Amino acid sequence: MRVGLGVKVSLGVIGVSLIFAVLKMSQLLDKAKNYVAEKVTNMPKPEASVTDVDFKRVSRDSVEYLAKVSVSNPYSTPIPICEIKYSLKSAGKEIASGTIPDPGSLKASDTTMLDVPVKVPHSILLSLAKDIGADWDIDYQLDLGLVIDLPVIGNFTIPLSQKGEIKLPTLSDMFA
Repeated sequence: MRVGLGVKVSLGVIGVSLIFAVLKMSQLLDKAKNYVAEKVTNMPKPEASVTDVDFKRVSRDSVEYLAKVSVSNPYSTPIPICEIKYSLKSAGKEIASGTIPDPGSLKASDTTMLDVPVKVPHSILLSLAKDIGADWDIDYQLDLGLVIDLPVIGNFTIPLSQKGEIKLPTLSDMFA
């Protein structure tokens, strides 16, 4: 019987030692996660801003506007852009949205200018007649999501939002 008790005690000591080892490993992993999270948070990241939104052209089914986006890359290597998502709103309604897949890369240690074409169907512009009024423009909000592929971190979205006024095309724009 002593042997049986001795075996139980040994297994009990091994079990307790194993539990302490697992707890220490868990604490070590938590410390490593916190360290990495702190370093990633303090890492410089690309920054972007919308520099302009302006009329580009009229086609037979839509009006095309062009948003210009300036993106600075703090890294010494180019960064691939996975996609650009956009949503153009006016009078509280979404009037255009879309995705531009694989628009290129950000230049290394430099600023890259990106063109984001936004097509608004004529039928939607007609529904905004109240907002157009006498000044022949629409108030807008442009929301962009610039999805880039950062090494080690993975896909990272830079959110942008800009409000302003866009001039509508005149008759001379349509025949130019």
